[in-house]
This record gives sequence, C-alpha cells and structure tokens, in this order.
Amino acid sequence: MTNSSRNYKIAFFFALAATVVLAAVLVVNWGSGHREKTAIFKEEPSSAASLAPSPAATATDIPLTPVQLPPERMQAIGVKLGTAEIQRISDEIRAAGNVEIDERRIAYVQTRFPGWIRNVYADASYQFIRKGDPLFTIYSPDLVTTEQEYLLAKKNVEAVQSSSVSGVAAGSQSLLAAARQRLEQWEVPASEIQKLESTGKVITDLTFNSPVTGYVTERTALPNMYIQPETKLYTVADLSSVWVSAQIFQSDLGRIKPGDPAAVTVDAYPGQTFSGRIRDILPQIDMNTRTARVRIASPNPGLKLKPGMYVNVVLQIPLGRKLVVPSSAVLQAGLRQLVFVDRGEGVFEPREVQASGHGDRTIITKGLKAGERIVISAGFLIDSESQLKAAAGAFEPPPPGAGAAAAMNQSAAAQAKLELSTQPDPPRKGNNSFRVKLTDTAGSPMAGAQVNVTFFMPAMPAMGMAATKTSVDLADKGGGLYEGAGELGSGGTWQVTLTAQKNGRVIGTRHFTLNAEGGM
Repeated sequence: MTNSSRNYKIAFFFALAATVVLAAVLVVNWGSGHREKTAIFKEEPSSAASLAPSPAATATDIPLTPVQLPPERMQAIGVKLGTAEIQRISDEIRAAGNVEIDERRIAYVQTRFPGWIRNVYADASYQFIRKGDPLFTIYSPDLVTTEQEYLLAKKNVEAVQSSSVSGVAAGSQSLLAAARQRLEQWEVPASEIQKLESTGKVITDLTFNSPVTGYVTERTALPNMYIQPETKLYTVADLSSVWVSAQIFQSDLGRIKPGDPAAVTVDAYPGQTFSGRIRDILPQIDMNTRTARVRIASPNPGLKLKPGMYVNVVLQIPLGRKLVVPSSAVLQAGLRQLVFVDRGEGVFEPREVQASGHGDRTIITKGLKAGERIVISAGFLIDSESQLKAAAGAFEPPPPGAGAAAAMNQSAAAQAKLELSTQPDPPRKGNNSFRVKLTDTAGSPMAGAQVNVTFFMPAMPAMGMAATKTSVDLADKGGGLYEGAGELGSGGTWQVTLTAQKNGRVIGTRHFTLNAEGGM
C-alpha cells in the first residue's frame, strides 16, 4: 500500500469520527432544550385559560360621538366654519399633448403649365410669407405662345373694329376672350395680364406670387429646375390656429364630447393659458397606452405654439349644480368620510357622508344638506377628540337641568381607586395580560365589581390608519384583583380608560396614556 493511500484512509476516519461526535452533541442539546420547554409550559398557572382574549377584545370601529369644545379650545386648535352650498361645478381631465399643424390651413403651391424656374425668392424652409409675396419667376414656352396669341387677337380686334363685314368684329372679339380666359385658367395674375396689355410685349419671366399667408414648411423649388403641373413646389401652413393632439385614457372618453372647452399650458410660457375646444375624438385606441387621441383646435396668438411642442392639457367637464363643501372639511377616517356639523354652543356632530373630491371643492352626494354649518379647518383634531370621547364613553350631550345628576355621578366615581399593571411591562404589540387593583378611598380591597379596561388609539389619516379600540372585561380574582387578557393591534401611545361598576353604578374611573412596544 502506498503512503498516499494510507494518508487518505487516516483522513477519512478522522472526518467520520468528527461527524459522529457533532451529531451526538446536537441530539443532547435538543433533548435538554425540549425538556426545559416542557417544564416551562407545565409551570403555567392553571388560571391561564381565564386570561385568554375575550371576544370583546378585538379592535372595532369607533362610533360617531359628538364633541363639545370651549371657545378657548376652538381658538387654540384653529377651528374655522363654513357652509355647504349649491354651486355650479366642473370636473377636470388632465393629459399631455403635442402641437400639430391645422390640416385645414395647409396650402400647396403648383403651376398649371410646364416651364423652367429662373429666380427663387422664397428660398428657405419656415420662411414667413404673406399672400401676394413673390415666390419665384418661371419661363414657359406654352405661356409665351398664349401671350403672343392674346396680343395678336387684341390687334385684330382693333383692326376690324370699324369693319362693315358682318361677323368679323364678333369673331375677333371671341378669339381675344378665349386667349385671355386661357391665361386666367393658368392663374396668371391680373396685374401681369394688365401689364401685357399696356406694354404690348410678351412677358418671358412670369413672377409667381404666394396664394396664402403662412410659413413655408416644405420647399422643392430651385433655380433652373424644370417643373410640370404636378410638381409640388411649396407647402405653406397658416399657424394662426393650430391643433393640439391630447392623449386621453379610454375610461374618460365617456365624459367628453366635441365642443367641450380645453385649456393648454406650456412650460415655456409660465402663467399663460391658451384656450381651445375639442374638435374631434379620433376613433382609434392605442393598444399599448389604452389612450385615444383627442384633437383640440386652439387659436395661436403671437404664434407661440410651435408644431411638435409638448404641452399640458386640461379638459373642463361641466357637472351642473351640486352640493359642495371645501375639500378640507371632509375627513377620511378609515373607510368612512366624515364632516363635523356645527350644532351651536361649541357642539360638533360627526356626520358620515358620501363625497367625491374635485380640486379644492368636494361634491357631497349624501349625508348633508345645503345651508348646514360645518368645520372646514382643524377637523382632524376634532375627530381625535370625538373618538376619545367615544372610547371612554364619557360624553353625553348635557340635557337641561342635568347639573345635579352630573354631580351625583362624579361623587359615585370617587368611591374607588384603580391601579393597572400589565404583563409584560410595558405592554407590547400582540397579546398582553392586564391586572387591575381596585380599592376604596381607605385603601381596602373591593370585590364583586365589574371592571373594564379600554385601549384606544385615534385614527391617523395621513398614515392611512383607522382608529383602533381594544376593550377587555376583567374577571374578579378576589382580594380586589381583576385579571384579563387582550390583544393590542400596534405599538405606540394608547389612551387608556379604567372603569369599575357595582350594582349598576360607576364607582371609579381613570384616564391616562400608556406606551406599548412594537411597530405600527
């Protein structure tokens, strides 16, 4: 056997022995840990079953409860009031778009006879030209021949004007009219025909003028170029009015129609708005973006809107007369939408409504009437006060003459003291055990009472969190001790209310805040 084979076998046996030892250690550790866990579970008190979360310990929606604020409190938190009003309102659809040339304002420049271009005056693309400005000069043998025929017919008319032969003068006049009509059909300007008549000489280089006003967007005319009637020499576009092609989602197409107003803005001109109206809704949906092109006709003062320019479009959708309130008056409390109605003397009633926001105004479709006074500022703070009152059960609108009853309740509530302890301490997110020690004013334990602990956390709309409430009825364990268990939905600061009742009367209450560990 070679040395290498012997060394390999020795290494193999050492590795095998180490693996067996490691496995034995893991088995021993697992067995001891299992016995410790079993012992821990066996040491749990037999009353643990009584500490199981009660059905009432789950988080529930906080009822809507009015709240009453003194004037100084209202001023401190900045309460402002407004009125629900019937107003004419419109919705908005915002989209992006591009400026395009109005196809109805495009003209092509062509001749109606063949020839050679001599001089070119409009010699650059996007050159601005007015109607009647010279574009180029052209030499055409056909045009020269027709001019010569016209001059010859004119001389014949003058020669036979005094002839006594019947029909000669009329025949010469018809030949002159035919030659002139041919020049007019070739769109020879009247000024050139007049010049031909006054000089009696053939115009070899005819100046061709622009038939429209606008910008030269395309040019093919070049000096010494031979052209035919089908040759397109210039494309001239009138940009005094343009089209804006906006991309509108197909879900919004049912809300718009031709003729609806539109506002166009451009980053290049901050603060300036170009008005327009929907001209066409094109019958084609982009399969990738699920949008349709909407063509908007817009005047272009100062020619500031350039073809190809990126613009922002706002379509105004008239909705008619609706009941509206300022958007700041509507509070999103979980799945509910609330407004606070002013009942006078600092009393604010939370009212659930159905609303849809439209910018700085919100349409109310249910839950509110025109003319009702509402809170339009500090609604979030009032909502927190309302939910705290609802959780503690401490608010009831004071009826007339209720001062004596309130004094009796306050006297009854001073008959006992309540002290809360938790396990773990401090409490944490999840299951917790609660223990309340109930004593009278002399410090003696009180038994036979109904004790409740309520944890309440107000809604935080900015974080998308609804109000949370956990209420636990504690069991009497004797010696003035009351125990129970419940689940806290999150960590953070909770508002705690302890209540003790006996024989249907409240004998003690306590309110305080308590911090729980764990995340939201």
